[in-house]
Amino acid sequence: MSFLRKVGAQRVCPKTGKVIEPKRRYRAVRWLLPITGLGALVWFLIRVIPKPSRAMYPCQRVAFPLASSFVIWVMGALGSIAAFRKAKVCFARARYAVGILCIIVSVAFIWAAMSGAIQKYAMAGAGDCDPRVPQPANEPMGVVKGIHPGRVAWIHDPNATDWEYVPRGGETSWENDHTDQATVDEMMSKAIRVLTGEKADATAWDAVFRNFNQTHDKGDVGYTAGEKISIKVNFTLMYNADPCVMEKKYDQWWQDKNWIDNSPQMAIALLYQLVNVVGVSESDISIGDPGRIMPNYWYDIVHVEFPDVVYLTRDGYTGCGRTIVEWDDETPFYWSDPCSSHFDLVTETDYLPTHFADADYMINFAILKTHSHSGITLCGKNDYGSLIRNPDAHEMPTPSDWYNMHLSRILPEESPGMGHYRAIVDLMGHPNLGGKTLLYLLDGLFAGEWWNAVPVEWEMAPFNGDWPSSIFLSQDGVAIDSVGFDFLYAEWPKNGEGDETAGADTAGADDYLHEVALANDPCSGTFYDPNGDGVRLASLGVHEHWNNSTDKQYSRNLDPVNGTGIELATEVPLSGDFNGDGVDFADFATFAAAWGSRPSDGNWNADCDISMPSDNVIDEYDLIVFCENWLK
Repeated sequence: MSFLRKVGAQRVCPKTGKVIEPKRRYRAVRWLLPITGLGALVWFLIRVIPKPSRAMYPCQRVAFPLASSFVIWVMGALGSIAAFRKAKVCFARARYAVGILCIIVSVAFIWAAMSGAIQKYAMAGAGDCDPRVPQPANEPMGVVKGIHPGRVAWIHDPNATDWEYVPRGGETSWENDHTDQATVDEMMSKAIRVLTGEKADATAWDAVFRNFNQTHDKGDVGYTAGEKISIKVNFTLMYNADPCVMEKKYDQWWQDKNWIDNSPQMAIALLYQLVNVVGVSESDISIGDPGRIMPNYWYDIVHVEFPDVVYLTRDGYTGCGRTIVEWDDETPFYWSDPCSSHFDLVTETDYLPTHFADADYMINFAILKTHSHSGITLCGKNDYGSLIRNPDAHEMPTPSDWYNMHLSRILPEESPGMGHYRAIVDLMGHPNLGGKTLLYLLDGLFAGEWWNAVPVEWEMAPFNGDWPSSIFLSQDGVAIDSVGFDFLYAEWPKNGEGDETAGADTAGADDYLHEVALANDPCSGTFYDPNGDGVRLASLGVHEHWNNSTDKQYSRNLDPVNGTGIELATEVPLSGDFNGDGVDFADFATFAAAWGSRPSDGNWNADCDISMPSDNVIDEYDLIVFCENWLK
């Protein structure tokens, strides 16, 4: 008898004498793993082979561990069977040592198959099904945008801010004494040059406008005089009060709260670039938040520098220097989610504000903050205030007439987790809103934790207990929000205390980034069509997470040649190097030829306007910068 032959007592019926077969319960259960794994493998191959980028979809990242577990299980089973059969042969030939070794190998194959499957399922639960853990690092999804695709410029200068925060101390972050305007001006100048790779502000802006017009079928042209620019700021904290009656007493209430909205100094730096570098007439620029008022404290600081800019407010009177926003009845806005569970009645059609509809270009000017109900509030959520109504739709004429944007947030009672319709995608994709956004700007001078945050000093490097004092600038609205998410997640990896229930680490906080990057084929299955013309949105940008919070590197930082995702750029091109070989005598000859010129002169050379910020004249300020970089 073979050593391995199984011998067991058989049960016999005492009446019939027949052998009683043991009952086998739940026979189908044994096939659950192989059938599920095989199905996941087939599904993954069918979806991913035609379009490899689908491997980054959340649904495919759930299927992949199941598929790989099935492959490991099959390989382990085949290996175990082969080793077991070899052991039988060895024992039959009395080669017991080799036989025992084959038994050990057979058991090892079984153990590897089982543990591999268990590990894969555990990874799927931790990394995919639970969105509190972000997607793997450096795995981009979506289509990059911009002159330098996927580039996000980050300028950090601790000299921009100088303030000792004292709760209810009477001083606020937005006061001129606490932000150095000259430093912020220089940061804005650096940001536009880092973004474009140009050596002068004027050529940098020209490159941005030309790239935008080329990608929007307007031809290879820069900014044309008379074209209008509208800037969407975030005044979410400015409730619906009449700005004309916001006397100092009312402003004092905001001082006591010390909540942060957009920095007026950052707005001045942006307006300076548009007016004095690009050459946009002040009257062709509008700025504001259609869903909120424009408070006196902010208006008074900015208006004195640029009195002819159009300052938008939801309520108030033109006698106060602000313009009340109105709907444009010819620019409708449609929501793409038809799910009746999200609202009781058919929603009233939204319309864009007139100044947004009439603008040739938009600039999305947001703040670097987390959010107590949406996870983060960056450029995407900044557009929640673009429709002259509160996002939760508790507005005129009746509460049920407008789509409640809050229902696509991530709270448990709304749309938690991944793979859901997100209203932000419609906002970023509408042709007259996100579709004509020239630049995305994140104000990170004073960042905060929660939507109604007071400024909070940052602990991570390079901030090291100081204010973040940063500007982020990009042509890719998905990329800049992805970078903002990583900074916020790294600084505040856990939710705050008290009643706040969300933050950057909350399930689904970056789901809208997945949806907007894959708007052409989102995992939610939504047919995103905010224009209501039956044409599905294309990808609106690239989403990716950095490798770690120390190195802060994205796929294009790690591999500039083959990287397909984001590049976080911080270095300004060497000013004065006009031919790419360092600042030398050849560059000095070019600089000397343009000396004293202005844009209307025959010897004008915009590349030589290298003072920070540019001032449309080649003079001693440019010479100082040139000499600083001499022979570097």
